[in-house]
Amino acid sequence: MKPSTDPQLLAQMKAVAKAAASRAYIPYSHFPVGAALLLADGQIVPGCNVENISYGLGNCAERTAIFSAIAQGHAHAEFVSMLIYMPGDTLYSPCGACRQVMVEFFPEEREVIATCDSDAIQVWTMAELLPASFSSFTAP
Repeated sequence: MKPSTDPQLLAQMKAVAKAAASRAYIPYSHFPVGAALLLADGQIVPGCNVENISYGLGNCAERTAIFSAIAQGHAHAEFVSMLIYMPGDTLYSPCGACRQVMVEFFPEEREVIATCDSDAIQVWTMAELLPASFSSFTAP
């Protein structure tokens, strides 16, 4: 699947995510990840992974971007798409915790895009990343 985001905007999102990855706190995994959350007004909110010696207390780049946007006063209705950058030539999907947080804030059709140092790109909708999910969009 090709991303619906304009290629120039996609390149800008990748640059923001890559810069965010350079600020990651990764003393344990040594694997910097950056995220770029695109808002409806064109703003891009960055996020990076922040690890902790108690692994479960760390935070992934995707969640950092979402939580930062919420902390800045943005509503989830403003969230357009998420791009994730990881170093190297292999693409990875978001972890389970990130998927569950994302489904809280993204409707099923929202795109999540993975990029790396090669030209490889992977695009998923939230429905593909977490099918048949229980979320705020499906709750009564």
